[in-house]
Amino acid sequence: MNSFFIEFRDPLFSIIVFFSLVFTITFFSYWWNKYKHNEDSKYLDKFLKQFSALPSKDELKVLISSGDLSEKSWILLAHSYYKSGNYEKSIEIYNEILNIATSKNRQETMFLLGRTYLKAGFLERAKQIFLNILKTNPRTPEALKALLLVYEQMRDYKSALDVLEPLEELDEDISLEGTYLRVMAILHNNKITQDEKSQKLLEIYKKSHLLVYMLFEYLFLHTPALAWEHFDHSKSELLSDILWKIEPKDLNLDIISQNGYLRELYSARGDIKLAKSSSVFELDVLIKLQGKARATLNFEYMCDDCKTIHPFAFHRCPSCHSIGSVHVECQLSKDFYKEIGEENNSFQ
Repeated sequence: MNSFFIEFRDPLFSIIVFFSLVFTITFFSYWWNKYKHNEDSKYLDKFLKQFSALPSKDELKVLISSGDLSEKSWILLAHSYYKSGNYEKSIEIYNEILNIATSKNRQETMFLLGRTYLKAGFLERAKQIFLNILKTNPRTPEALKALLLVYEQMRDYKSALDVLEPLEELDEDISLEGTYLRVMAILHNNKITQDEKSQKLLEIYKKSHLLVYMLFEYLFLHTPALAWEHFDHSKSELLSDILWKIEPKDLNLDIISQNGYLRELYSARGDIKLAKSSSVFELDVLIKLQGKARATLNFEYMCDDCKTIHPFAFHRCPSCHSIGSVHVECQLSKDFYKEIGEENNSFQ
């Protein structure tokens, strides 16, 4: 018996017992946690299945009128649908909130409904909503700006310009908006020729020096000689994509040779060989390649205000509606349009 207790007190035996206990506890703990995780997952799936189908219009009416949730909660829910792109459900919720006679947030809800109609492309409905808001609350700059966007998308530039008057009375800076709308009215006027449009655009540019990208985009596309004549060398980088796409026959080599950035740009494109390097990485690579690889430039467009990047050029940012905030970024890409017979070095 004494020999047994001696073995029991052996340190090696104690270590074995200790690790056995640790293993047993760890083993049961692992499987218990796994079991609980599976049970929680089943409960969560069961809970979410209750919301797998969106409530119908009649169900929404009952839910909202019951008052179980506050109007603010329903507005937040509608906004979440708006952010996810489900404009139809967002519109249904806003409309049902407005049908409640005791609505405390009527003007806010009407504005959100009008904004949703605008985003979804229901311009006439959006216009009526904003006009209704302004009928009772004419000094509402948010509604005026939204109405201006509606008129712009409807190409009713005269009405859009009329909206600027009350905004000016509210001490809003409307100089850029006014110039932009006048330019848009000229661009979409089918009763005047391209040359007349170019002259009118130049007059606006000389007076305001605003909307450089927008104005020179049109001028270089339709009257390149006139665009070169009034070209501002300090705007070369802003107009990189427009200048890159100009046909070789429309280049003004005299002006290009006097501008360092233009020498680099057109040396990279292969029209001239007046630059051996460039501080712009993409241009420097193309200059060094000297046409030995099928490479070219692509462009992306960032809004300087909201920093959103778009794959296409814009004059009013689609995200934050800022005007003239476009920033052009160039990037290297493979040129798929070169002739098959040309030397084809690998360029990825």
